[in-house]
Amino acid sequence: MEFEPVIGLEVHAQLKTKTKIFCSCSTSFGASPNTHVCPVCLGMPGVLPVLNKKVVEYSLRMAIAVNCKINRESRFARKNYFYPDLPKGYQISQYDLPIAEFGYINIDSNGDEKKIGITRIHMEEDAGKLTHDPDRPLSLVDFNRTGVPLIEIVSEPDIRSSEEAGAYLRQLRSIVRYLDICDGNMEEGSFRCDANISIRPKGSQALGTRTELKNLNSFKNVEKAIQYEISRQREILIDNGAVTQETRLWNPDNNKSISMRGKEDAHDYRYFPDPDLVPLVIDDKWTNAVKKTLPELPDKKKKRFIKEYRIPLYDADILTSNRELGEYFEACVKEFPRPKEVSNWVMGSLSGFLNSKGKTISESPVSSFDLAQLLKLIDQGVISGKIAKIVFEEMAQSGGSPKEIVEKKGLVQVTDESAIKDVILKVLSENTEEVEIYKKGKTKLFGFFVGQVMKKTQGKANPEIANQVLKKMLDS
Repeated sequence: MEFEPVIGLEVHAQLKTKTKIFCSCSTSFGASPNTHVCPVCLGMPGVLPVLNKKVVEYSLRMAIAVNCKINRESRFARKNYFYPDLPKGYQISQYDLPIAEFGYINIDSNGDEKKIGITRIHMEEDAGKLTHDPDRPLSLVDFNRTGVPLIEIVSEPDIRSSEEAGAYLRQLRSIVRYLDICDGNMEEGSFRCDANISIRPKGSQALGTRTELKNLNSFKNVEKAIQYEISRQREILIDNGAVTQETRLWNPDNNKSISMRGKEDAHDYRYFPDPDLVPLVIDDKWTNAVKKTLPELPDKKKKRFIKEYRIPLYDADILTSNRELGEYFEACVKEFPRPKEVSNWVMGSLSGFLNSKGKTISESPVSSFDLAQLLKLIDQGVISGKIAKIVFEEMAQSGGSPKEIVEKKGLVQVTDESAIKDVILKVLSENTEEVEIYKKGKTKLFGFFVGQVMKKTQGKANPEIANQVLKKMLDS
C-alpha cells in the first residue's frame, strides 16, 4: 500500500523586543541565570501583566506579510500545565481569538509554486529553561527566558514531504528576518519548530493518528526527523499496528526519535480567558500604519531580481534569502552594472570567505563599493580574473582598496604583446621536447604552455593576448 504523509508545522519565533511581553525585564540572550526576572514574569502574588505594544506591532508585521486576516479583537488565555520551568503554573497565550488567522505563503516544490496555508498566528510568553546535571540526579532552572515574547505560526496540514517542510521553514525564517522581528537563530532557540506528522493511504481524505516531534534545532534536523517519522509510521501500519498519539523527542546524535509523553489535546490545557488582561482591539488605522513599514519581502524581491537584473532563478534565490545580502548585491550593481558578474563574485569568493570566518554579510570586511571597484579593474584590463582573486584575499584580510593593493604589490596586468612574446619564446626554448610532441598532434599540451607562461609572469600576463600569441607561435 502506498502512503501519503500529512505534515503541519508549529513555528515559534522569538520577537526582537528589548523587554518581555508583560514586564520590563530585558530579553537579551546569554545573561547569568535568573538575573532578568521580576515579580511579574515570576508570577508572584498580587502582580499584574501589562502588554508590550511593540510585541503587537511585530505580530501585525508578520500577519500582514503572510497574508493573514487580522482579527479586530483578540484575547489572551491561560494555558494550564505543570512543569518546573513554568513559574505561574500556566502560560499566557492566545486560544480561541488569536491576533491573526487564515494566511498563506508560497514555497518552491520541485520547481513548482505551492501554497501552504497558515491556520493562525498568536502571541504568547516563553517558558524558562531547564538544565539537567549529567553527574547528579537534579535539574537547574533558569527563568531569564520566562516571559520573552513569542509568536506561534501554525500551518495547515498542507505539507507532503520533508523537503517541503524544509522549504516552508526557510521561507518563514527569511520573512521574519526581512521584517527584522526575529533573528531566526535556531541554535539559540529564537526560531524553533515542532512538527506534527501522520500518514494515510494515498487517495484517502481521512487524517491518520499524528505524532509531534520536538527538539528540531536546524533545517537539516527537521528534514531528517520528519523523514524518520514517516518511515517509522509506515512500518507500523504495514505490520498492521496502530500509531500512538504522542510527543517524540528527536536525538540528532543517533538520528532517531524517542517517546517523550502522550500527546495532549487542546482541552487538556483547560484554556480560559486571562482575567488580568483586557481584550486587545486593533483598528484599521493601526493595521495600515504597520503595513506602511513593511519592506520588500523575499518572494517579491526574488521575482524583481530575475526580471530587472536578468539573473538565473538559482542566483536570485540565494541573493534574496537574506535581506542584507540582497542589499549588498544591489549596491554593488549600482557601481558596476553587470549583475551576473557581481552575482558570481558575491555567491563565490565573498560568500566563501565569510563562511570560512563564520561572518555574516553585514560583517564583511569588503564593502560593496570596493568589490565593484575590483570588478572595474578586471573589466578595464588592469588585472586578470586570476589576479583579482589574490587582490580580493588581500582586501578581505587588510581592508585595503583594490587599486591601492594592485599598485603596492605590482599586480598590474601585462598587456604589452612584445613583452608577452619574449616570455613565450623563453617557455618554448625550455620545453623543446613538449613543443615537438605538440607539433605532432598532441594539441592538449596547449594548456601546459599557457600554464608555464602564466607561471613566469606570476599570473599577470593578459590571458587573451597570451593565448593568441602562443597559438600563433606554436602553429608557425
